[in-house]
Amino acid sequence: MITFIPLTGFLGAGKTTTMTAAALALQAQGRKVAVITNDQGVELVDTKLVRSKLDSVAEVTGGCFCCKFEDLVEAIVALVASDSVDTVIAEAVGSCTDLQATVVRPLRQYYGDDMVVAPLTTVVDPLRHLAFARAAERGEPESDLSYLFRQQVTEADVIAVNKLDTIEPDRAEELLASLRTSNPKATVVGYSATTGAHLETLLDAWQAPATNEDVVLDIDYDRYAAAEAQLAWMNQELDLIAAEEGFDATAWARTVLQELSVWAAEHDAVIGHAKITVETADGDFAKLSLTESGAQPTLDRAADAHAPAGRAVVNARVACEPDALDAAVTDAVKAADLATAVTSSATTPVSFKPSYPRPVHRLAPAGA
Repeated sequence: MITFIPLTGFLGAGKTTTMTAAALALQAQGRKVAVITNDQGVELVDTKLVRSKLDSVAEVTGGCFCCKFEDLVEAIVALVASDSVDTVIAEAVGSCTDLQATVVRPLRQYYGDDMVVAPLTTVVDPLRHLAFARAAERGEPESDLSYLFRQQVTEADVIAVNKLDTIEPDRAEELLASLRTSNPKATVVGYSATTGAHLETLLDAWQAPATNEDVVLDIDYDRYAAAEAQLAWMNQELDLIAAEEGFDATAWARTVLQELSVWAAEHDAVIGHAKITVETADGDFAKLSLTESGAQPTLDRAADAHAPAGRAVVNARVACEPDALDAAVTDAVKAADLATAVTSSATTPVSFKPSYPRPVHRLAPAGA
């Protein structure tokens, strides 16, 4: 019998960091853990970082778990067969919701003899949550993205407020108390996946029974699709060659994201997330991420500062038109090339908007 731990949450909430930190913590307890990443596109930045820390990693690409349900099941089966894992943690696409009906219940109904499905966990970025809350308090009409975020929180068995180290303690306590009041059927925990502070509260919550499994989202799939379609999804690969003896892969990636952050702020474009890895010729790699327009990038991993060549992968999810995002990334790359003495050559940008969500299964609660 294996344990399957499903994670959801808005883009940039820190699902991958949470998944990796939790997997390492569970391994320290003697569990054999595998993880699954998920995205609407391919060539995922996060997968490379996860593989640098964990042995058993799989991807489900080209759609969310609900629309790629059989691919998810195949990935779980393959991990269990090849690596003899007893625990699988999987993070859904950041723009996905309705997972209780489309993923959790189908897994329990069709595979319950072989699998225990842990409580559905929604990972929340406190600053993103507070931004949506402030807009509501000002009486602004609920945006489609805010609607999507609200649905993700509403269906959670566990609301996992990550990045608590980024806000003041008093503010953190107020936020946790507010979420407990507005979501009485959910278990609300706060932690930092980056520092590991209070991560054990999340692990404990996964051991408890699901408390919100009978929830039925009153979800408008047209509006859900509209929210996803607000975001342009862009993946691009680039070959980098140092003009001189070597270049700083970390500085190159940081410059790209800094330029993209400035552009997004100037154009009032919401950044879901933007992430870059640069793998150098000697096998080292840098990874940086950005989750807010106008903000500075976060360094997830630094690389050696003197690489003769490298290969970069850019993942960007931004609320704008695909052509605009392609142009913005192209300009950002040019600025980074100039700043770090690099000559880059890129594949054609692969930018798109997700198709209408069409889940394979959508089950009502038992007895409903």
